[in-house]
Formats: sequence, structure tokens, C-alpha cells
Amino acid sequence: MRAGRISKALTLAVAAVLALGACTPAPPAPTDSTAAATAFAGGNVTVLEPEAFTSFNDASTTGQGATNTRIDYATHSGFNYVDSSLKLVPNDKFGKYEKLSDKPLTIKYTINSGVQWSDGAPVTAADLFLQWAAASGYYNDATLNAGFKVVKGSAYFNYAGDTTGLSQTAMPVIGDNGTSLTLTYTKPFSDWKTALGSTVSIPAHIVAVRAGLKDADALVALLQGIPQGDPSAPVKPNPELRKVADFWNTGFDTKSMPDPSLALSNGPYLVKGITAGKELVLTRNVDYTWGTVPTLDTITVHYNAKADAQVAALKAGTADVATPALTGDTAAALAALKSGGVQTLTGTTLGFDQAVLNFKGVLAKPDFRTAFLKTVPRQDIVDQVAKPLNPDAAVLNSFVFRAVQTPYKESAGSNGSADYAAADIDAAKQLLGRATPTVRILYNKDDPVRAAEFDLISASAQMAGFTVSDAGKGAGEWLQALKDGAFDVALYGWTSNPTGSVQVPQVFRTGAASNLNNFSNTVVDQLTEQLAQEPDDAKQDALKMQIDKLVFGAGYGLPLFARSAVAAYGPHVAGVKYSPVPVGVWWNVWDWKYVK
Repeated sequence: MRAGRISKALTLAVAAVLALGACTPAPPAPTDSTAAATAFAGGNVTVLEPEAFTSFNDASTTGQGATNTRIDYATHSGFNYVDSSLKLVPNDKFGKYEKLSDKPLTIKYTINSGVQWSDGAPVTAADLFLQWAAASGYYNDATLNAGFKVVKGSAYFNYAGDTTGLSQTAMPVIGDNGTSLTLTYTKPFSDWKTALGSTVSIPAHIVAVRAGLKDADALVALLQGIPQGDPSAPVKPNPELRKVADFWNTGFDTKSMPDPSLALSNGPYLVKGITAGKELVLTRNVDYTWGTVPTLDTITVHYNAKADAQVAALKAGTADVATPALTGDTAAALAALKSGGVQTLTGTTLGFDQAVLNFKGVLAKPDFRTAFLKTVPRQDIVDQVAKPLNPDAAVLNSFVFRAVQTPYKESAGSNGSADYAAADIDAAKQLLGRATPTVRILYNKDDPVRAAEFDLISASAQMAGFTVSDAGKGAGEWLQALKDGAFDVALYGWTSNPTGSVQVPQVFRTGAASNLNNFSNTVVDQLTEQLAQEPDDAKQDALKMQIDKLVFGAGYGLPLFARSAVAAYGPHVAGVKYSPVPVGVWWNVWDWKYVK
């Protein structure tokens, strides 16, 4: 098992990543009102999801989506998963991955005997090879324009994730009678543990046949015979590879129950039926033994995006598990259901809000940057904006660690964030002297949280002598203004990967695609280069702590708080636990039990 898609492309999906923010204190443990009830093997649990299911390939650009990812999670397995504490947990029952060498970085994946697809075919290295082909961009020789449109050459697999790591690998080598695959990196890569095989979702033998090939071996032979693409010297598109990629891209997309071969499982559950836009039914995979064996007979998934409708369903007993959008009204409505046995789980997510300063323009002066940061009332923001939704919300004191992660406390204690624990208007005035610089503060005016942050920051900054220009834009305009650099201060957020370090260089390296505020620091650049190539977890943490301190010291901005989310479950289900990972409460779906 694994806890959701490990890595999504920060640099390829800036619009999505910039949405919200959250992940600080460990989520509170719920009070289980069903302690006197009895959990039974078997039974059905009904889950409400906001979006309808649309694809069995959530790694494709047309298949990515929250519900698709959660169903993929429940129906597939792999070499590791992320637990609710954001720790990477190997699944030795599925197989093992081992580092054979550091120079060059060489990783061997071996799938255990008996791991199989729900049609009885074994999961093999061919499945890993196909995943590598899609996620590496190895065969692409396309040149893209600013809008990511192909202007020359060919782009084959429409992969929705981040190709940073696997694009640095040579063609894999299959061994051990098709049960192992060995990857060699052309240069070290920090996130090698999650680059491949955390989930194995697409069966190569099905893609092969659908693309007109004999079997998975023929597919591997095809892929092995095609050279690496070179955008500087594009060649004529390979028609056989195009058929394979086209089917991988959209062949698993469906809103109703497809041919069973397109709905294969190698995880604890399998999809039994789909009613378009209304319902999806999972049934226990009776052959599944290479992970924690679930006890529920079925899970029924219904769809409704409205928070009040989800709360009403919990109250009526027509839903057992729901994750409505967290608002003050939602929190109050869920609290009112406690006497009826509905338990509420509130915790932080992987996104966080921040105030980021533009290093070009009026805040190019270090004293002006420090002066502005001295005015940011972070505790007031938390008290007035975050705590009403989550009483355990706290100021976030790191740019690179979330509070649930072990290095957070040490980094927060040494990175300089304590200098901005409270607004210091007098210190800001001294730094400004008699200057009254005008700062443009950009934010999403349609987001009430960001609007409240603006009001508090604006009022405090003006007390110190800043002239504040409201540069807020509507939901459809603010992101472009951010990309255009039309701000001195921007209020927005990132959503972190559950594990790994690849996002840090993408945000803080000079000229990086997600460096949106013209930040540039030679030492940070050197450290991010080391970080991107450092395979040791402890050494990665040490490098990130150095970067964290330098970013604070440079006056980059300030993290504000982690945004919160809520999940709720009724009296007829046990084992539901909160997690900040993208799949949410589904992270331990194999532990859910029916309660009479």
C-alpha cells in the first residue's frame, strides 16, 4: 500500500499548487463514540466524495483528480506508502527496492512472487518499465512554447507528474526472469525512493494488446528499441510508440463501468461497478495478500460537492464517511451531530499560506524588506483566520518543513523565524527612517482567508509608515498577476509533497520555474544543487535546515500558517483516521471496519 500520489509536478501545475495551504500541528486524536460497539468483518461503508470518478489512470493529464487518485489508491499497491506522520513506509510484502550504488546512483526494484493483477496475470518488471517510459519523458523530442504546446517534434505520454528525477535515468534493465528492474541515474537524485513504483497502477499487458502488440514482452521490446529523444534533433514520430502512448493517455478514461480489463486491480479492493456521475462500488480483492488485508466487503462511493449536503447525509445515515470543505458553518454543523455518533477529525493539510516579497522594485532594499516583515502580525492572523476553523492552528515557522515532520522543531528554533514571532512596529519605523515606501499587496480577493490576511497586514504595515496599495485581483486574474511580477508583496500558498526534497530547488533556486519573486542567493543555489543530488535523508534534512535559515535571513517573506481540513465519520464505521496526505482519510482504508 501507499498513501496517495507521492509527487505531483510543482513546476508544471503552478495554478493548482498555488491554491491553498496547510500542515502544522499533528492532527488531534478523535474521541471514538463507538467504543462500546462491535466491529465486524464484512459489511459496507458509504463514502461521499466531491468529484465523480472519471479515469483508472490518475497519472495522466486527463485522469488526474482527487476521486480518481483515491480510487487508484484503494485498488493498487506498490513498494511504499506515506503514513499519517508523513513517514515513508516500505511495503515488503509487495517487493523491495535497494540502492546498489551511489556512483552512479543505481536502484534495483524486485517484485515478489505471487503479486498479481485481478485477471491473474503477474505484476512484472514490464509494468515498471511502462511506468518509467511514461514518467521519464525519455522518448520525447518535442520543443514546447510558453503555453506548453508542441511546436516541433513529438511528445508521447501526457504524464501529469514531475519528470525531474526519472528524466535523469538511462534505459532500465530487466532481470531475474522479468521480476526485477534496475535504474541507473546519470546524476544523483534526492527523491529516488519515490521516483518509481510507489504505486503500480497500469498493467503493461493490457496496454500492449490495446496498442496492437502481442503481449507485455513485445511492449518492452518495442520500448527497448527506441532511442532517447533529443529536442535539438527531432525525428519522425514512431507510430507504434504513438499507439502505446495514446492508449496510456486516454484509454483508461471512463465515466461508467468499462471492459473489466481496463479496471484491473493489484490492491486491496477492486472496482465492481460504476454508475456515471452517481456511484462507484468497490469490492474486496479476495486474492490480495501482499499488504494489509481489508475486512470490508464493499465500499460504496457517492458524489456531492456541497458541504451542507455531505453533513445532511451523515446525519441521515446515508453516508458513513465524508470530507466536506471546512468552514465555520460546516464545523458547527458537524459538532451538532456528535450526539448522534458522528465524529469529526480536524487537522492540517500539506498546504500553507505565506507572505512573499518581490526582490525587484521598492523592496529590493534589505532594510525595507526587514521593516515590512516586522509589521506582519502572524499571531493575529492565526488567531483571527485559522483558529476559528481549527483550535489547534499555530503560526508556521519554516518554509521547508511541516510541523508534523521531525526536523521542524529544530529548524524553527534556529532559522531566525523567532525574530518575527510578533509584529514590531517600532523596529519597522527605525528601519524605514522617514521613508514611506508604497507597496502593492497582491492576493486573491475572492478568497475570504486571503482577504482577511490582507486587511490585517495592510493595517499593521501602515502603522509603521508604509503606504499600502491594494493590488488584489479576482480568482481568474490574480495568478497571472503573480506570474507577471505585478506585486511587491504576494499572499499565496504552496502545497508540499508528503515526502522528499525536490520541491525546494523548484521554489528557491535562481530562475527556477516556481521562483516567482526574483529571489536569488548564491549560497542557496549551491545548497539546492547539492540537495537535488543528495540521496541520504539525514543529509537532505541538514541541507534544508541551512536553506531555511538563509531564506529567512534574506527577507524572502514569512510563512503564516498551515490550512486545515475536516473529515467526519458515522457510528457504523471504525478505523477512520485523519491524514494530511492527498488521499486524506483513505490513507488507511484497509483498516476500516463495519460497526453494527
